[in-house]
Amino acid sequence: MSNDPYTPPAVWTWNKESGGRFASINRPVAGATHDAPLPVGEHPLQLYSLGTPNGVKVTIMLEELLAAGHAGAEYDAWLIRIGEGDQFGSGFVDANPNSKIPALVDHSGDTPVRVFESGAILVYLAEAFGAFLPPSGPARAECLSWLFWQMGSAPFLGGGFGHFYAYAPEKFEYPIDRYAMETKRQLDVLDRRLADSAFVAGPDYTIADMAIWPWYGQLVQGELYGAAEFLKVQDYRNLRRWTEQLADRPAVRRGRMVNRVTGDPASQLHERHAADDFTTRTQDRLQGQA
Repeated sequence: MSNDPYTPPAVWTWNKESGGRFASINRPVAGATHDAPLPVGEHPLQLYSLGTPNGVKVTIMLEELLAAGHAGAEYDAWLIRIGEGDQFGSGFVDANPNSKIPALVDHSGDTPVRVFESGAILVYLAEAFGAFLPPSGPARAECLSWLFWQMGSAPFLGGGFGHFYAYAPEKFEYPIDRYAMETKRQLDVLDRRLADSAFVAGPDYTIADMAIWPWYGQLVQGELYGAAEFLKVQDYRNLRRWTEQLADRPAVRRGRMVNRVTGDPASQLHERHAADDFTTRTQDRLQGQA
């Protein structure tokens, strides 16, 4: 790549791969590239995802529901390998026309209901089970405000800072500085909030925490982009307290394992479907809480 200033053409055209590590799956058009029906397991809730921060939000929520005794939250988790283009299969595009994980299909009614975008899935599940989202009033407004804060803020952390710091073909000072500054501002927003509140939305654990932790908690733990030292995450004491508190929850630990494809194989749970034994999984979950 050249360090010469770039002058955009009058009309942009797609004439080469772009996107560094993810160049092979980036394209300027939507829709399916191949025919690939989605598998369907035995439970009403079918999750199609990968253990990225956005995927982990939903598996944490599902595991928290199960830990709280909501047996109807049993689900089948199917692996969508986004690096191999699974998200462009016809079945997945039917579940999410935006071709991004996670996608959920609820088969509990007469007609299957598709839900895509992680925030929408969290709200859908919270309302379906009456859990982890205040039903009304200021508490609900606060929870939804922080949930959508994450939706609006995380692209600056992931697509901005994470891309230019960790994935871009070459490193340049301007974009890294620009997005590091914004990421540290966001960390400070959370740290100041958590100085006054046990959880992000207030005294109770909610879907706002489940949405924020996979991005910002894992960043503080040093598990995103190898950037903990660079961003001096140790300075955010309140955020570190909250991060460790959630990391110790059995449902969070289990949620992080589902559809994970990196790390120790013992830390991965792939494609839970009809061949899995419900009793064994329930026993494993209870042992994890002991």
